[in-house]
Amino acid sequence: MYKALIRPILFSFDPERIHHFTFSFVKSISKIPLVPNVIRSMYVVEDASLERELFGLKFKNPIGLAAGFDKNAVLYNELANFGFGFIEIGTVTPKGQVGNPKKRLFRLKDDKGIINRMGFNNEGLEAAIEQLKKNKGKLIVGGNIGKNTSTAPEDYTKDYLECFNALHPYVDYFVLNVSCPNVGSHAKLTDKDYLEELIGAVQKANNTFENQKPILLKIAPDLNEIQLDEIIELVANTKIDGVIASNTSVSRDNLKMPVSELEKIGNGGVSGQPVKEKSTRVIKYLADKSNKAFPIIGVGGIHSANDALEKIEAGADLVQVYTGFIYEGPKLIKSINKALIKKASLN
Repeated sequence: MYKALIRPILFSFDPERIHHFTFSFVKSISKIPLVPNVIRSMYVVEDASLERELFGLKFKNPIGLAAGFDKNAVLYNELANFGFGFIEIGTVTPKGQVGNPKKRLFRLKDDKGIINRMGFNNEGLEAAIEQLKKNKGKLIVGGNIGKNTSTAPEDYTKDYLECFNALHPYVDYFVLNVSCPNVGSHAKLTDKDYLEELIGAVQKANNTFENQKPILLKIAPDLNEIQLDEIIELVANTKIDGVIASNTSVSRDNLKMPVSELEKIGNGGVSGQPVKEKSTRVIKYLADKSNKAFPIIGVGGIHSANDALEKIEAGADLVQVYTGFIYEGPKLIKSINKALIKKASLN
């Protein structure tokens, strides 16, 4: 029903406008008595074989919603009813910011992808905290944090620490977003020496809390093997808890959309099916080369149960969806979980 009827209607409108409309719609219907229970009965799958324990957290299932969908933590309680095992909010920056000028979100329908250059648009740290205070404890919530666009390079770490310290009581794990191609001064965020400094500063802050929270690093899918070796070395040196592979890609290779149309769109990160193989390559390289020395959350181009299983077989411990959720609808999560149960029963 979603792909045949609902998606064509949604896809006839501007992507960013329809995103906000969908949020309002889900929020509204979830206030109607019994509707959340009906949604859960349609999409939630529970089975002991789906449970995962990773960096001290117990996940009901290994399927998560990636950051960027619920930036301001306004819908995570309602989204939990669609069967996710965890949801990552953000990217959150200390101060609210409007992000890049519109239009900044584009569908690649023939490629089953999206190009975005949102630029960390969000309502800021305090707004996110107010929403996270409403957490009903349905699932694990991660906090994806970043810097404000206007922040000077010498103050990047200060921005991350401000978000980390303030969000610490309200999220279950953290993600340092250093790989988004749509923010200014991107080069410093990918410098290995700076990353060691940033991770060390956040870990030092983490140690001041009675209960430490896992910290992960989100990396790009466009890294070459030398850069991936540096990531492996970085994880070994800093003892960071894990890696999310991967963010959006700056590459426009092998897209079905005509070059003339891509040039009209301009800059932005590609997500969805076009990055599937790239992200899987990164996952497999990190897992194989490190001898599976650290947890990996796989994200990028998951549009089917087979796509998710491919990521897990490559070395991912958990997976996240975003663009696939938009293209395939909420049945995607259920189909992945059912495939995982079936696979477990055969082992």
